[in-house]
Formats: sequence, structure tokens, C-alpha cells
Amino acid sequence: MAFVEPVTLCERGVRLQPLALTHEDGLRAAAADGELWKLRITSVPEPQDTRAYIEAALKMREDGNRFAFAVVDEVTDTVLGTTSYHDILRAVKRVEIGYTWYRQSVQRTHVNTTAKLLMMGHAFDTLGCHVVGWRTDNFNFASQRAIERLGAKKDGVIRGHALRRDGTIRDTVMYSMRSGEWPEARAQLLYLLEQRVQ
Repeated sequence: MAFVEPVTLCERGVRLQPLALTHEDGLRAAAADGELWKLRITSVPEPQDTRAYIEAALKMREDGNRFAFAVVDEVTDTVLGTTSYHDILRAVKRVEIGYTWYRQSVQRTHVNTTAKLLMMGHAFDTLGCHVVGWRTDNFNFASQRAIERLGAKKDGVIRGHALRRDGTIRDTVMYSMRSGEWPEARAQLLYLLEQRVQ
């Protein structure tokens, strides 16, 4: 049995459901909103590569080291983007959250905060994780700010860690949150979401 079993998570009009090939058209449209594949600091697939992107995610799910979700608007059933648990370490009860991107029109809205609240809650409260981690490109300052807003602590930087899509080598900024930090982080995220509603 896999550590992360298929689950659908919903809150505040945002639905996280297991990524499937049926999301191909929606994910392609989400990436086209802002031509996100042109950003050198993300791994958003080009339109013709969307199916292969999903197939790779499904293979990683089968291997037990990634579980990808489609992020969907509950009212319109529009695919807004995707996010994943990855680097899943059952023995130490640790997952990372990443492979996250959203159509440009919903960036800096409640969508990312809600999705992360759902995923962190599931990781800590249901899976019993001791640690949830994040990683991002050293030049992806927006992502770093978003991760820090979640309450994660910066662990450090791994230099010369991975290739970007343009072939340059990136440094990776690592973050984490321990289970004991989750209650306060959850309270803060709920507060931030309430402020956006008003």
C-alpha cells in the first residue's frame, strides 16, 4: 500500500483531485494562460508536451515517489493548475510539496493558499507526517515568498543542484515545516484566507 493513497480534497471552491489523463486539455489551457512554459524557473510543459507531463507524473505515482493533483475550480470545473506531494519518504514520514503552478489569472489569489492548506492538513493530520518540505529555484523569488508566507522555515541552499529547462544549473532553496509548527501555521493561513474574503 502506498503512503499517499488517492484522495480528493476540497475547500473554499478549490478541489484537489488525483491528476489523470482526462485533465490534459484543462492543464494545457491552464499553461496557456500566461504562456507559463516560457518561464525559465518553472517546469510547466509546453502545449505539445502536456500528455507526456501527466504520464511522467503517473509513472512517479506508480513508483511511490510523487502524487500529483489537478487543482480545479469547484464551481466551473476549470483546471487551474497542478501541485504534488513528492520525494515521499514513508520511513521518516516526510513529504515535499511542489511541482506547483497555476494559470496566470489565479496567481496571487486564494487558490494557492487554499491548496497548500489542504495539502499540509492532509500530510500532518491524516498521513501523520513529521515534516513537510518545499524546494524552489534560487531565482524564483515569488515562490520563496509564497513558501515563507505558509510558515515554512528556510533550511538552506543546495548549490549546483539541478538543471533548468534552458540548460543552466540552478541552486535550490530548501524549506520545511515540522508537525509541531503546523497548528500555528494553520491558524495563520486561515486568518489570511478570512482577510481575503472580506
